[in-house]
Amino acid sequence: MIIEIITLFPEGVRAMLGESMPGRAQESGIVEIDLVQLRDYATDKHGTVDDKPFGGGPGMVLKAEPVARALRDLRERRPDPPPTVLYTSPQGDRFDQAMAEELAKLPRITLLCGHYKGLDQRAIDTLVDREVSIGDYIMTGGEPAAVVIADAVVRLLPGVLGDPDSAAGDSFTRGLLDHPHYTQPAVWEGREVPPVLLSGHHAKIEQWRLEQALERTRRRRPELAEEWLRRRAREKRSGKKS
Repeated sequence: MIIEIITLFPEGVRAMLGESMPGRAQESGIVEIDLVQLRDYATDKHGTVDDKPFGGGPGMVLKAEPVARALRDLRERRPDPPPTVLYTSPQGDRFDQAMAEELAKLPRITLLCGHYKGLDQRAIDTLVDREVSIGDYIMTGGEPAAVVIADAVVRLLPGVLGDPDSAAGDSFTRGLLDHPHYTQPAVWEGREVPPVLLSGHHAKIEQWRLEQALERTRRRRPELAEEWLRRRAREKRSGKKS
């Protein structure tokens, strides 16, 4: 997979994606992450990529032309596979595990980091395939969002996780939050590991984990629990295995 990130702060992004699973995935050739400095595509010697908004008001707006030049250059340097261009924006579709799984199936994505008051709408309308938001809050720039998206996508690529079944049990993958996890020692400061986890009875362990996941989701994200229960009821009525 190829992930391109157009940003004003490539070194900061590089530091975050050069460690842990994204770093190992790049070293093993599973993913190529190409960081692109937007200022390299400015049309003046000062590297100006923003300007005041038409109509007045505070803040600055990213100009369309540097973004267009950057995207054109990326396409010319690597014509295939064609990229899916994502723009990190508070106005975008909410990023979640389902979207991460969808993006992980693509051969190439280009993440365009928003900044200042955002990007000239004409560039969004003509150059961007999808706007994506990681939550209902405002950050200084889109770089943290791009890192979140890239990290969530990379860990789903085949060969990145040591255990290929590991991602299947993650929170949100099956619609519930994850169940509690325990490791050695069996007793820590007077607190014992739930006995069922020491029983060796795999069916009972799986049932306990499901019950714990459902109870945790009911307490912390009741809307997810309700949707999971509705889906399970539909599957039972249709004869499908839940």
